[in-house]
Formats: sequence, C-alpha cells, structure tokens
Amino acid sequence: MKRIFILASISCLFLLTSCHRSGNGELTGVQKRGKYFEPSPLGMVMIQGQSFNMGPGDQDIVSGSTPTRTVDLSSFWMDDTEITNNEYRQFVYWVRDSMARQILSERFEEFKITQDKKGNPIEPAILNWKRKIDLRNQEYRDALEPMYYGGNDRILGRKELDTRKLNYSYSWVDLQQAALAQNAYDYKTQSYKGTVNDLNGKIVPIAGRSSFIMNDAVNIYPDTLVWIRDYSYAFNDPLTSKYFSHPGFDDYPVVGVTWKQCKAFCMWRTNFKNTTLALKGEFGVQDYRLPSEAEWELAARGGLANSMYPWGGYYTRSKNGCFLANFKPMRGNYSDDGGKTTISVATYDPNGYGLYDMAGNVAEWTISAYDESSYNFMHDLNPNFEQNALPSDPPEMKRKVTRGGSWKDIAYFIQVGTRTFEYQDTAKSYLGFRCVRSSFRDDNQGPQKFK
Repeated sequence: MKRIFILASISCLFLLTSCHRSGNGELTGVQKRGKYFEPSPLGMVMIQGQSFNMGPGDQDIVSGSTPTRTVDLSSFWMDDTEITNNEYRQFVYWVRDSMARQILSERFEEFKITQDKKGNPIEPAILNWKRKIDLRNQEYRDALEPMYYGGNDRILGRKELDTRKLNYSYSWVDLQQAALAQNAYDYKTQSYKGTVNDLNGKIVPIAGRSSFIMNDAVNIYPDTLVWIRDYSYAFNDPLTSKYFSHPGFDDYPVVGVTWKQCKAFCMWRTNFKNTTLALKGEFGVQDYRLPSEAEWELAARGGLANSMYPWGGYYTRSKNGCFLANFKPMRGNYSDDGGKTTISVATYDPNGYGLYDMAGNVAEWTISAYDESSYNFMHDLNPNFEQNALPSDPPEMKRKVTRGGSWKDIAYFIQVGTRTFEYQDTAKSYLGFRCVRSSFRDDNQGPQKFK
C-alpha cells in the first residue's frame, strides 16, 4: 500500500509539473506569453523619454519665483490636439445610450444578456449593445420618457434630453493610499492595521483590497453657461446655446469641463478601448489619463531646450509679422491673431513634436496639484505632485495646475514655463484638456530609435 501511495504521489506531481518541463530544467521564464506590440494610437504622438530643464527660461526674475531644475521623464503618448467638442460628444452619446439601454433592460429582456455563448449564466446580466432601439415602438418611447425634460421644464413643447442625468460611474484604485507603509498587509496577523480616506471624507479601517477601490459618479455634460458666467456685461449668449451643440464648432476644443469631468473622460476612453481590444482577443493596457505638468512642459517645448514658446525664440510673431498662437495680443485686439475666442484645433503650425496649440487657444488641465513650492520637493525622476481633494477640503487643496494659456490671456501665460491653476470643481470657457498614455517601449535606446 505504501508503494502504491508513493506511485500515486509521483503521478500527481507529474501532472502538476508536466506543463513546465520546457527548457530542460533551465530558467527560461514563463513561455507562450505572447509578444507585446504597441501600435501608434490614433491622433497621438510619441514623446521620447529624456531629461530637460523644467521651469522658466530666459524670463525676467520679477515675473515669478518658480525655480528651474533638471528632471527626467519616461516616454509617453500625447494627443496631438486638444480634445474637441465632437470627440467629447462621443463620450456624451455613449453615456446617453448606456443610460437608455439600462432603462430598457429593466423592462424588456431583449436589452440584456443573461447567458454566454455556451449557455452559462451571466451574473449580473450585461447590456445588449447589438439590439437596436427602434423609437417607433411606443413602449420604448414611454420607457425612455424620464430621460427628457418634462412638464414646465420643456420649452415650446420640445423634447430635449435632460443633461442633468448624464452621469458616468467608474472605479479606480487609490495607489497613493495603498502604497503607504502603515497601510501594508501584515502577514503575521493576516490583517490590515491602517485606515483610508474614502471619497466622502470619512476615515474607515482597511477591510481588504476593496478599501482602496474608489467608486465615483460624475455628471459629464459640459457647462455651457460658462460663456456668460465668466464675463460680466458681455453678450455671449450665442456661444452658450451653440458652442457645444452646433456642428460648426465640432473641431473647436471642448470647454466648460471640470477637472473631475476630464478624469472621467480618461477613464471612459480607457475602458472603451480596452473593452474593444478584449472582444478581439487582444491584450489591452491602454490607460489614458491627464498629463503631469512635467510631461506637459516637456511636450510643449517640442525638443527646444530653454525656449520661451513652443516655436522657440522670444517673440509671438513670425518673421512675416503673423501671430503664432491664439491669445490676447496687443491691448485686447482679440481678432488680430485670427480668432476672437477659441478657434479650430490645429489652425496654427505644430511644434517640433507635431503637437498643436500647446500655446494659446485654450489652457489645459493637468493631473498635478498646484503648490507654489512643489518644484522644491518633487522627485527629479518623473516628478509629479497629486492629491485627491475631498469636498470638505479647503479650496487650497483643490487647486490643479493648468498650462498653455488661452485665447483670453496675454503672452506671458502662453510661455511653456508659466504655470497657473484653477479649482478642480470649476469649469471655464477658456480651459480644456488633452490625454496622454504611458508608453511601454524601451526608453533606453536613445531618441534616434523613434525618428
């Protein structure tokens, strides 16, 4: 019996290890992992990782107290233009359509999928995006009625989407809190000892990984009233009613979006892309986000060291006397540079990296929190300073770095080394954003590899 037991044990061991017998017992790594290929994402350009002098260049010392320091960044991809109205509208329409399908799935079985292709149950059920919504069906129209303004909120009886209900829910892992030493898992006691701050400002004991998973919901429709709110005693009503909705503004940068809305857009773009890749059986690690202010400045310089502007030089005009960006020239002659307010993206020539409008048109959100002294304490490798400000936090903690200047700013604010801020829960008519994505290509082969 003992011999039979030993033989059985050897057989089990063979079964467990037979799939790892390659390499004749040598250290070969896990095989058949596949080859990772990083294609160039649509509408993005590669910014090769490198060191550069971050901060003001060739500027009068009285213009600011921000120091200049040498930092080094890893490679990343960046949108070649600011996110346009039409690109952001894709996000809005996706949220609208998902809300409609969610409502219909609660009443009609055909709008949800409860089984996979093999007949196995799917719990919870998922939305059926292949099922078309035929609005000629009276039952469908009645079910979707809550999505629209009703009663006295309607104007001249028009049926309009209630944008207050366009909320995007998403989850993310708070790696900053998870990385704190006091929050580490204790393998001796097999428990956590630390606490975390949730998004409501409550301090709660760590129960497990779920304690670091933050769940948020954001209304994603742009605030179109910024065109009136930002300027007292000015007639900007046409921009309020048409800027985001009229096709004539499709290629203009989206404005009226808060920092949290921009983060929600990045999360949706990430999930939208990775879900599409997963359906094709491809490996998806396409994580989109807002740039750090260091990444933004490196990209804006376009390969020119210590330049004041993305095009280099000390002046905002070309040798022919033409302005090189959309800003506020002279003493308020807004139209002298070709645009009274915002203009279509990519109207002006790109910088050395192929990026458009890194100066002027609209200022841009970054992921970085604003602190006057952050240049002094940020690390010199991939520097960044972030903090998740809670609703109850003081306004100073809600400041986020904005870069690039806008159509309403003077020349100083469109310089690549100038930094300023806006509050994360505010929206402005002169503030937009663009996305970046970390690159997993080899950083250490030198810039000539990517030329």
